[in-house]
Amino acid sequence: MHARTGTSTLNIQTPYYLIDKGALLPNLRAIRRVRARSGAKVLLALKCFATWSVFDLMREYMDGTTSSSLFEVKLGREKFGGETHAYSVAFADHEIDAVVANADRIIFNSIGQLERFAGRCGSLSRGLRLNPGVSASSFDLADPARPFSRLGEWDVERIAAVVDRIDGFMIHNNCENADFGLFERMLDHIEERFGRLLSTVDWVSLGGGIHFTAEGYPLDAFCDRLQAFSQRFGVQVYLEPGEAAVTRSTTLEVTVLDTLFNGKHLAIVDSSIEAHMLDLLIYRQSAKVAPDAGPYNYMVCGKSCLAGDVFGEFAFDRELKPGDRISIQDAAGYTMVKKNWFNGVQMPSIVVRELAGRLRLIREFSFEDYLSSLS
Repeated sequence: MHARTGTSTLNIQTPYYLIDKGALLPNLRAIRRVRARSGAKVLLALKCFATWSVFDLMREYMDGTTSSSLFEVKLGREKFGGETHAYSVAFADHEIDAVVANADRIIFNSIGQLERFAGRCGSLSRGLRLNPGVSASSFDLADPARPFSRLGEWDVERIAAVVDRIDGFMIHNNCENADFGLFERMLDHIEERFGRLLSTVDWVSLGGGIHFTAEGYPLDAFCDRLQAFSQRFGVQVYLEPGEAAVTRSTTLEVTVLDTLFNGKHLAIVDSSIEAHMLDLLIYRQSAKVAPDAGPYNYMVCGKSCLAGDVFGEFAFDRELKPGDRISIQDAAGYTMVKKNWFNGVQMPSIVVRELAGRLRLIREFSFEDYLSSLS
């Protein structure tokens, strides 16, 4: 449906994602500061956040997008603009021409992919993903440096043999890393391991997962380290934030449908973690609510048939009852890009709060959308 403006939160049917442009601004201003002080270019990682209805604001502060598939490449080109970087764990033969047609740079995950497709890239700048063997991830499922990882090349001699065929490298080994000291130690390791290769290319992307918009992060020291890296190897540095660009900007607005007691007080809401915040299930995490304080404790549960469909346990200042609203915090990254129709649960609408404060209902989803997603 078409967007509607001036809508009150009271008459928008839950569930819906509420993206607050005013809450996006602190992240975007930090990104602008990093670009100005360090000289790095900053690309939005579409794998984390691809809700293009707020790209009008984000493109003012960022240089473009980076992708993980053909569809993300096309979305970045059509809806964001700026530089469009194309990466995939593996490109298919039938899609490579369309990828090249929509990208400014293409990054291959392996030497095999480089050798297979380099001849079909024309004058497009080509890169190769490196795997330094260390990462910031403490969760095996998300660790790009896990044993037998398929994510990037690690053998220096094999890489050196093809370095004359590439213009840059991509290194993504940070995952939700808000520890500048750890970032710096890993970058030291990268410089030591790949230094003679880094000085032969024009650009290096250090990927995403660096939580430099976190409260208290030493942003000036981070910028100085990026600048030193750039100057040492004579390269243009790129960053690819996803979560760091959108953190604390979005809520998932839900309504209590039922309450019951089964050893704990439970509140069932009109949403589902498997359908609407899948990473909570994958990484065994709890959602956040604010202020999460008060004498009444509830386990907030989703409405799907999955027994473990639980947002978490939270404290409230009053007893919950059907019709009460709850705002699930930090619901931008890896949510809308992963939402699904499990159980046919109503897909959350997308709502934007503009900088002037008015709400804009961007999209509602209907039974017809559910129907068309199947066959």
